[in-house]
Amino acid sequence: MRFGKYDFVCRFESEARLPVFKGSTLRGVFGRALKKVVCALRRQQCNTCLLKEKCLYSLTFETPYALQSQGMRLSAPPRPFVIEPPLTCETYFPAQSQFNFSLLLMGDVNNHLPYFIYAFEQMGKIGIGKKENGRRGRFVLEKVKVNDAVVYSDTDKKLRMSSGYERLELKKPEISVDSRLRLVLTLETPLRLKFKNGLQADLPFHVLVRAMLRRVSSLMETYGPGEPDLDYRGLVKKTEQVKTAVSNLSWYDWKRYSFRQDKKMLMGGMVGSITYEGKIGEYLPLLDFCEKVHLGKQTTFGLGKIKAELLS
Repeated sequence: MRFGKYDFVCRFESEARLPVFKGSTLRGVFGRALKKVVCALRRQQCNTCLLKEKCLYSLTFETPYALQSQGMRLSAPPRPFVIEPPLTCETYFPAQSQFNFSLLLMGDVNNHLPYFIYAFEQMGKIGIGKKENGRRGRFVLEKVKVNDAVVYSDTDKKLRMSSGYERLELKKPEISVDSRLRLVLTLETPLRLKFKNGLQADLPFHVLVRAMLRRVSSLMETYGPGEPDLDYRGLVKKTEQVKTAVSNLSWYDWKRYSFRQDKKMLMGGMVGSITYEGKIGEYLPLLDFCEKVHLGKQTTFGLGKIKAELLS
């Protein structure tokens, strides 16, 4: 599967007030800016639009409509992007302060990076966050980096790359599946998972594995070579060999404003860390994959950013 991580370096031209978790703010304005940049039939709804299968906005934000004629088995295919907001809790940004975030792209939308860059430039002109003195915080996109190499700069407006993506695959385990390991999983942004039609406030290992299998299989089927050949039932069954040693998880609620529904919505997810013990080696490739692409619901906002660390 094609996978690209693009780091955006920005600077506020005016003061800005943003929420503690900034992912939904970025995602909302990004959608409006991208539609303004690429939509050819502005008064047409995406689900009935003649161009929906070719339109970059439809492919990015209205993915089910764009892919419905391709024989997709998934009723709700994952969006091909994730916005990773800055993890700072700061809510006030004075003029001239730096503001950085990352854009993760999956699949062929990596070929359209110039459109995404231009959309983020337009975001800066629209402004983000709460209004201060009648205007939202406006910023300038100074550069875009891939692996610390500058591939775009506002000084010359040129893209210096042929491709900025890698091939993300589900690798084979490098550690014996029979080795007993101790692993710490840190939830760097709130994780929203559903199990048996309810949101989880705890994270037993079998729930984590089910979520990882769903995320990997849906992304690979939609944007990669197809659903991976895995023993899904066997992997879930063997989670019985892994126990929770320490749990420091808590529930975090936050509010976001939905422009589409024109109302505030209460969102919540697990934060903190949890330590597992047992035969974990077989699951490390799933963890490596999901560390890059995020996990759970509302990943486009930047939710579900995880970090796994093996303890000696």
